[in-house]
Amino acid sequence: MIEPTLLLTAVIIGLLGSTHCIGMCGGIAASVGMTTGNARQPAWLILLGYNSGRILSYSLAGALLGAVGALVATSPFGIGLQIFAGLLLIAMGLYIAQWWFGITKLESLGGHLWRHIQPLASQFLPIRQLHQAFFLGILWGWLPCGLVYSTLIWSSSSGSWQHSALLMLAFGVGTLPSMFLTGLLARQVQAVMQKRLVRQLAGILLIAFGIMTLPLHLLFNF
Repeated sequence: MIEPTLLLTAVIIGLLGSTHCIGMCGGIAASVGMTTGNARQPAWLILLGYNSGRILSYSLAGALLGAVGALVATSPFGIGLQIFAGLLLIAMGLYIAQWWFGITKLESLGGHLWRHIQPLASQFLPIRQLHQAFFLGILWGWLPCGLVYSTLIWSSSSGSWQHSALLMLAFGVGTLPSMFLTGLLARQVQAVMQKRLVRQLAGILLIAFGIMTLPLHLLFNF
């Protein structure tokens, strides 16, 4: 059974990373909220459908990479994966705090896949029905994102595909409040989340999570 503290950590990472989520996905979330004038369902339901699809993709990606992580969990590669995950979270914290932007190179790696997915996603716009929002969210969940990649690699070091999928689900839930509100209150939420102090505090906490992820006990034993 997965530790509740790990699930809570995943939720908090999603909450703290919301400053980055708004920059990456806030535009589409806001457009989903604003294009519901001709929709058959209320705006909140359309946004819920979009975000549910997005979180489903995160969970699926967690299961896939978690299966790989489980295979190497007991090998030296497992320790390497844990170290890499911690370093990525630290790099993501530095990026969110706007102190270092090297993590953007990682996002560019997913650009090749996104070029094939983006034309499919555009077919669901403008959104008029709930299922359109849901499938758009599923596709948008594969948008190249340093925060998602960092959390995905961190979750894959949990030792099983089930745990990895649950951690990514919890991460997605953590991003839900800001992404949902962005669709309804785009300007107000962006104004708060883009404040320098908010970004720096979020970055510092993500760096702390990254340090805790590192297998420091090995260094002390060494």
